[in-house]
Amino acid sequence: MSATARRDFLVEVGTEELPPKALRDLELAFAGSIESQLNQSGLKYRQLESFSTPRRLAVRVRGLVEQQPDQQLKRRGPPVRAAFDAAGEPTRAATSFAATCGVELDKLERETDPKGTEYLSYSGMRPGTPTADLLPGFVTTALAALPIPKRMRWGAGEAEFVRPVHWLILLFGRETLTARVLDTDAGQVTRGHRFMAPKPIRVTAPASYDRLLLTRGKVVAHFETRRERIRLQVEEKAASLGGRALINPALLDEVTALVEWPVPVAGRFEERFLDLPREVLISTLQDHQRYFPVQGAGGELLPWFITVSNIESTDESVVRAGNERVVRPRLSDAAFFYEQDRRQPLRSLRAGLDTVTFQAKLGSIGDKVRRIEALARQIVPVTGADPARAAEAAELCKCDLLSSMVGEFPELQGIMGRYYALADGLNTEVAEAVREHYLPRGAGDALPSTPAGITVSLADRLDTLAGIFAIGQKPSGTRDPFALRRAAIGVLRILLEHRLPLSLPEIVAAAVRAQPVQDTAAIPAEVQAFIMERLRAQYLEQSAATGITTEMFDAVLATEPTTVPDFDARLHALAVFMREPAAASLAAANKRSANILRKSAEAAPVHVDAALLHHPAEQALHRVVADTQPRVEAAIAAGQYNEAFMHLSLLRPEVDAFFDSVLVNDPDAALRGNRLALLARLRSLFTRIADLSLLPG
Repeated sequence: MSATARRDFLVEVGTEELPPKALRDLELAFAGSIESQLNQSGLKYRQLESFSTPRRLAVRVRGLVEQQPDQQLKRRGPPVRAAFDAAGEPTRAATSFAATCGVELDKLERETDPKGTEYLSYSGMRPGTPTADLLPGFVTTALAALPIPKRMRWGAGEAEFVRPVHWLILLFGRETLTARVLDTDAGQVTRGHRFMAPKPIRVTAPASYDRLLLTRGKVVAHFETRRERIRLQVEEKAASLGGRALINPALLDEVTALVEWPVPVAGRFEERFLDLPREVLISTLQDHQRYFPVQGAGGELLPWFITVSNIESTDESVVRAGNERVVRPRLSDAAFFYEQDRRQPLRSLRAGLDTVTFQAKLGSIGDKVRRIEALARQIVPVTGADPARAAEAAELCKCDLLSSMVGEFPELQGIMGRYYALADGLNTEVAEAVREHYLPRGAGDALPSTPAGITVSLADRLDTLAGIFAIGQKPSGTRDPFALRRAAIGVLRILLEHRLPLSLPEIVAAAVRAQPVQDTAAIPAEVQAFIMERLRAQYLEQSAATGITTEMFDAVLATEPTTVPDFDARLHALAVFMREPAAASLAAANKRSANILRKSAEAAPVHVDAALLHHPAEQALHRVVADTQPRVEAAIAAGQYNEAFMHLSLLRPEVDAFFDSVLVNDPDAALRGNRLALLARLRSLFTRIADLSLLPG
């Protein structure tokens, strides 16, 4: 077998219909594991492709070498002194090492490490394993590692997978590998579309796999190709109706995972349903029916939708009529719920919140609303919201949870509250705040924009964080049932992007005090630490662009800034400063100062006595610190941290000269104490912005 010969490899696992929302993740995880194992084994290849449809996961590797390269082995054994006894006879350590290397004892070598210790060692070549012998194991390992929360069994076998497996292809070139995976013997036969091409299809070479499925099986095997085909088809169909399709990326992915042979079909609904709020129509069509809504040139919704069928029908009108028949009662229900809700003002639902549990130890949703309202009153001085409007928005923010519409369409919470508040003639900002207090709903989502919305959004999230931490239910590992990480990120985004100087320690403490829980003394610090760790993660995600490191974050954190915008300004100023030539030297000096002060057996005096400054270098440092301090303090007071660092960087010559020339721990107690006081003053000047002693250098 030639070490340079290459073949294509194909693995396909055929199943019953896979869960659509997990399909893409399963495909990518399967391909990623195969790729990782090939690379770890030193198996070279030209290209790796993955495929997925509702009934299959597949990976094709083009130009895969037929055999692993031979591997040079180099192993170190026991020290010679332990490998042989006093009589020179080999000990068990020596014979065991030789056995694990697969050679006789006299084939072992000796080597000496830099410390002069002599060891037994082995050098040799291990022949590469044929690729065909490795591939079944790679596939088994990859399938076992897939992110499947709950596996199922089928038939009388012991195999477990996300869905029952019906066929398996393991094809290396034209050779079918002998293997049994998931209680299924490998073969060459795949299946096409369940109804349009039900006959088995033999795959004789991996290169023809997707072409055979397309031409004979009525299956578009490649996920991205199928996704793009659906997008174009839906857009073309919408254009033919005189509109534009609203294509939600998540819905497009889900539909792609539901069909193997996409065929767009347009359907129509009664125009009277256009009187419903836009979000109600979109939610009904998109979230509940997996249809793509259509809107006109002016942005108004049209009485059309587009569905994607998984079959070419001989009579498309039948498919259209079936989908129209299904959506009509859904829209009728929505219209009924909307009319029912409009019969009573939104405020009338407020009392009912006292009967709905938020969390057993934290009371009802009504209790939570009262806490939100109280917390909002403490936040309005910072957000600039009208106190009365913020209080009213807080009072009404959860009322629509008891509406019929939100009971049927939970994703419309807040949105329906806004519509009902406007219908009741309430202030526009109050109505907007009812909707906005749920923002941001996720990563990249819009933030609340009205002062009242910003206020209530912060109060709601801070109350949730404080309450759940107070009852000991903080997130652990990947488990976060109350979405506290998302709540913390929402708080941080609002504070940062709106540049709100809200004191985080004060508002967190207020939120914790409002909880109906005893013994919460340690909780504010825990909540704040949790929020700051989310902030750390955000900065580190952008570190390639900003240059911000975790050490820089810790340096600023050590100074305990109370507001998030102030923290942000300090951190970005520090990142700029660290690119300056003086930064490394000053960081090292700060680290040295911190160590000297920490190790000193005596406390540094509060003031520096100029009369005790004998050495020219300490006199110069004292003068420049005294001269620089007011400039630095003025810049810090104005929030001009870049300017403050510029003044501090000018201290470098005197700082370097001091440490080069002056003995801080002088035998004379008076001189020693005075120099410690000078170091303490210098260090205090630097730690006003960030603790440089925590930085490398």
